[in-house]
Amino acid sequence: MTENDSAARGSEVTSTGPLCFCPADKTAAKKAPHIHIYGPAKAVCDTEKRGFKTPGNRSPLELVLHAGDGFVPLWAEGVTLHWRFQERSLLAFEDPDAARARIRSLMAKGLALWGDAVPVRFSEHNDLLDFEVVVRDQSRCSANGCVLASAFFPDAGQHELVLYPTLFEQIETEQIETLAHEFGHIFGLRHFFAQISETEWASETFGEQCRFTIMNYGPESVLTENDRRDLKTLYRLVWGGELKEINGTPVRLVQPFSAATTVPHVA
Repeated sequence: MTENDSAARGSEVTSTGPLCFCPADKTAAKKAPHIHIYGPAKAVCDTEKRGFKTPGNRSPLELVLHAGDGFVPLWAEGVTLHWRFQERSLLAFEDPDAARARIRSLMAKGLALWGDAVPVRFSEHNDLLDFEVVVRDQSRCSANGCVLASAFFPDAGQHELVLYPTLFEQIETEQIETLAHEFGHIFGLRHFFAQISETEWASETFGEQCRFTIMNYGPESVLTENDRRDLKTLYRLVWGGELKEINGTPVRLVQPFSAATTVPHVA
């Protein structure tokens, strides 16, 4: 249906029935417990769809790992994730080349916050593809806040690291911390308060994480030495075969999509 068609039929639309929308303020209030806000800009992380502050009365002082498929997926040792920009998505910028260079720099700074705890290598590669960096040309906002970015968890698929225009309206420090947060998801981390009561969105806890963590929200969303230490220890124990399950949930090491793909020969 076109916009004109919709306008022409506007008189037929009623405010009753099963498809009637709530007022925006009422919708925001209903969604608030399921949407996680961080930073002064009321930013929303869209990578994870569920989470509460104290799931199942678990202590929030622990690293939280994704276990949505009945196991904790972490990257195998020696993994390189190949990525590229979705070039058509950069056309929304007046200077795509300058935007590409700027985003590449922000990503590097976001990774640098994790220091030597980063468990994988990243390689910008136009032929192999584990994920694309995609820039949306429209913001995704509601009364609860705006989505700045969304990422993915470890698996063998091809994914997107999505950046929204509102991200670039923040100061540089917040842009970098947002990307560090999304890289945390790519490493296998969920929000520190992730819901664990439903199998589809299950998570497990590891380490001695304090509430000040890059995987939290608000003023407590800060990448700390605890974040780095716990992530580094986790992967060291798993890769060394010393940690095969977490709270009864098995750990499974996964390879990226590119690991099963032949690199094209370039003359």
